[in-house]
Amino acid sequence: MKLQQIIINDKKEGKVLFSSDGFDSNKANLVLAFGERVLLDDILPYKKIKELYPEADIVICSTSGQISNTSLVENSIVATAINFEKTAIKVSEIDILNNFNIEELGEMIKKDLFKEDLKSILILSEGSFVNGTELINELIKQTKGKIPIFGGLAGDEYKFEKTIVGLNSDASQGKVVAVGFYGDAIHFGFGSEGGWSDFGPEREVTLSEKNVLYKIGDRFALDLYKEYLGKYAEELPSSSLYFPLSMKENIKATPVVRTILSIDEGKKSMTFAGNIPQGSFVRLMKGNLDKLIDASYNAALQTFSEQSTKPKLALLVSCVGRKIVLGNRIEEELEVVKEVFGEDTLVCGFYSYGEISPTLKKVACELHNQTMTIATIYEE
Repeated sequence: MKLQQIIINDKKEGKVLFSSDGFDSNKANLVLAFGERVLLDDILPYKKIKELYPEADIVICSTSGQISNTSLVENSIVATAINFEKTAIKVSEIDILNNFNIEELGEMIKKDLFKEDLKSILILSEGSFVNGTELINELIKQTKGKIPIFGGLAGDEYKFEKTIVGLNSDASQGKVVAVGFYGDAIHFGFGSEGGWSDFGPEREVTLSEKNVLYKIGDRFALDLYKEYLGKYAEELPSSSLYFPLSMKENIKATPVVRTILSIDEGKKSMTFAGNIPQGSFVRLMKGNLDKLIDASYNAALQTFSEQSTKPKLALLVSCVGRKIVLGNRIEEELEVVKEVFGEDTLVCGFYSYGEISPTLKKVACELHNQTMTIATIYEE
C-alpha cells in the first residue's frame, strides 16, 4: 500500500505534501479528494486529478474544511491517492434526486458491490437531501449487519446551501458514492468519540416524526430545550451547536449524539441531523473544549482495539459543529490524533454534516453527529 497526498489551489496547481517511497501515480487505484463546495464548483478539479492519476477511481466530496496530517486546510483541495497492492476495490454511484427511494439505493449498492470477500464499505454521501439515519439503516439491512461501513456526509462550510459529491467526474448535487474493499490483505480499525457531557435528567420522547422532535415527556421539545439553555436560548438556532442531544433508541442502547439543524417556533419543535424515534430517550449535552480534544485522542486509540500494527492511512471525519465550537483550537484535535499514530501514518479527511462509523459494540455502522470518527487502513 503506497500513498501520495497533494494540495490543489485555485489555479489548479498541485503541490505534493507526502509521497511513499516508490509511489507510482500510474498505479494509484483510488483517490479521495476533499474541498469546499464553492471551490470545487469554481475550479472543477476532476480533469487535473485524472491527469495525475490516470488509472484511479476518483471520489470528490465537498466539505466544511479539509484535514491533512495535523493541519486544517481551507481554500485548497486535499487529494490522497492510494495504490492498493494486494486489495481489490469496486465503486458505485447513486443519484438520489431523481425518482429515488432509500431501498433503491440499498439494492444498487448490493448489486454493484456485494461479493463473498467484501471486507468493508466506504460511504461518501451528499449531506443536504439524504436522511442519514435511513441511509444507515438501509445499509445495515442489506449487509445484514456483518460488514463494517464508514465515511460521512458531505459539508458546505457554514453555508448549509448545498453539498456535492462525484465519482469519476466533477462533484454535483444528490450523489452517494460507495467504495467496496475486498480480500484478506486489507485491515481496518475504527474509532468514534464525542467528548460531550450529559446534564439534566434522561427523558422519553413522546412525539416525533423521523428527525423532527415535538414532545419530550409532557413538554413541547423547544420549550424544554430553551429552559435548560437559559441565556443561550436567545441565540438559537446557532447556539444549539454547543448543546447537542444524546439519544438512545431504547433504555439499554448505546447513546449517539444528534445535532439540531433548525427550530420551529410555531410548532415548538426541533429538527435534527438524524432520526429521534418516538419512545427513545434523550438528554441534553454541553461541550468542554479540553474534553472534545481528549475525545479525538481516545477515538484514535480505539482504532487499535483489533490491531497492533500502526496503519498506513487514517481517514478522519469530524463534525462541522466541533469545528465551530473548538474555534481557534481546532488543530489541537488533529494534533492529538497524529500524536497517537506517529509520522508513519498519513492522515486525511474532512469536516462533515454527519459521520458514519461502526460502534465498539460491533454494530456495522451508526450515524453520528458532533464526533470525531476515524477509520484506519493498512495492508499486510
